[in-house]
Amino acid sequence: MIEPALRDEAFLADVRAARARPGFRLWWLGQSGFLLQWEGSHLLLDPYLSDSLTRKYAATGKPHVRMTARVVAPEALGFIAAATSSHNHTDHLDAETLLPLLRASPAMRLVIPEANRAFVAERLGCDPAFPIGLDDGATVEVAGFAITGVPAAHETVERDEAGRCRFLGYVVRCGRWSVYHSGDTVLYDGMAEGLRSFAPDVALLPINGAKPERRVAGNLDGREAAQLARDAGAGLVIPCHYEMFTFNTAAPDEFAAHARRIGQRYRILRCGERYEHPGD
Repeated sequence: MIEPALRDEAFLADVRAARARPGFRLWWLGQSGFLLQWEGSHLLLDPYLSDSLTRKYAATGKPHVRMTARVVAPEALGFIAAATSSHNHTDHLDAETLLPLLRASPAMRLVIPEANRAFVAERLGCDPAFPIGLDDGATVEVAGFAITGVPAAHETVERDEAGRCRFLGYVVRCGRWSVYHSGDTVLYDGMAEGLRSFAPDVALLPINGAKPERRVAGNLDGREAAQLARDAGAGLVIPCHYEMFTFNTAAPDEFAAHARRIGQRYRILRCGERYEHPGD
């Protein structure tokens, strides 16, 4: 089992200490989960902080064997202003993470693709009016974070009968910073060009790739993630969606090698590790 850089009380102490300083920073929580901190406010991106998938698939032909220990229990996060779900897969919309979060932070808002509202309400057992729904191009501001939906392709840009995206990425702006969190996605036509207009300071991109033998929808691989960051004009790229489940992971070596080859700045975080923008 991979041990996080910071875990439980040590992780919480790091978040509290950083909160006393102005500016923007983030922590990787494993899989596609990140905690963003801006001027004392906190946004969770696609948190998965349970073992629900490990239990669900334990007796099946697709076991989800956890590789990295959990950073923190969701019920310990009593300071969250908002969270996102980019799509309906459990590692991005986990009731065993979100329900304890809502109990710990009852004022927390949840941002989702509008196309998924009924599914989210059923999974969480919540009022269908509770989540904030976005589509591509729409923006909502929550607790100082301006969150804009952009299309994601997992593995296509899938839309509902009303034409709304079922899979989204999010561009989060806070102060002068812009962070792109892709959710699960592969490349699609016009993707880099569409992102370039946001001038992302940081791109958070999956690197686990797409292999048919896994029998799950695929993502960018390491080379594609580094190249997309470069083509989208990202100041820095941080890889994610690896080292969570043994059947669906990849080493970050190819990502790092290609980023160096094309001159794209990158940072590989350990789970539970903080990234603080040097401009702060």
